[in-house]
Amino acid sequence: MRAIFIPAAALVLVAALSNSSAAEDKMTDEQSILKTIETMTTAFARGDIEAIMQTYESDAVVMAGPAQPATGSKELREMFAKFVASGVNFTYGGHEVVVSGDIGLHLMQWSAPTPDGPMSALSVAVLRRQADGSWKMVIDHPFGDGVMKAAIDQP
Repeated sequence: MRAIFIPAAALVLVAALSNSSAAEDKMTDEQSILKTIETMTTAFARGDIEAIMQTYESDAVVMAGPAQPATGSKELREMFAKFVASGVNFTYGGHEVVVSGDIGLHLMQWSAPTPDGPMSALSVAVLRRQADGSWKMVIDHPFGDGVMKAAIDQP
């Protein structure tokens, strides 16, 4: 009976350590995604277009507004330059990150003052793990809750 108990206990210990390691890897992925988002938002606040671009894949799509996708380096640079030039000052809320393999989903509330009063929306971004282990945005929709808001505004 002892011979059976020891290998069984060893298997339980190995399984527990494997689960712990997977949780640590997932936490590391979440932290890496948050670092990408922080790098982008900090660069945006500084007006550093080159640093912003480093947080996106080269063929990323960013929604510049409802039904206004921008893609490719040239379009993205122009779009970010317009936003930076407008002088808008964003405030960011809480973050939620979901990871599945090499794909990450980031959700974040933001708000900004406008001449018509404060504006806020839900930013939805899809990120992909890069060959070097870093994460870059592939899809960025800063107005991710627009469909829900439109449905509420309609009678």
